[in-house]
Amino acid sequence: MGLELLLPLMIVVLIVLMFLQSSKQRKAMKALREMQDSLAVGDRVLTTSGVHATIASIDEETVGLEIAPGVKTVWDRRVIREKLDTAGSTDTGTDSGSDDSSSL
Repeated sequence: MGLELLLPLMIVVLIVLMFLQSSKQRKAMKALREMQDSLAVGDRVLTTSGVHATIASIDEETVGLEIAPGVKTVWDRRVIREKLDTAGSTDTGTDSGSDDSSSL
């Protein structure tokens, strides 16, 4: 008798878990879409490929990113993964790169 109730109970639990997971995923996608819609020129961003850049221009479907001084590239708007905090960002990687080149 216990096995007859176990299968329906397991199915109900599985359905509830799937619903909760999809709900979390929808909330995360909505938050990402809202962040991408709120982008403005001058924002520091991180792309899905790991590129740190500053937004130079914004169009309906694309954004112009300045990845280095004077180097601008055009990306699809959907590749922006997150906004970076401009006040707390420091470039410590550039100092170590200059030490390596001076030792050559």
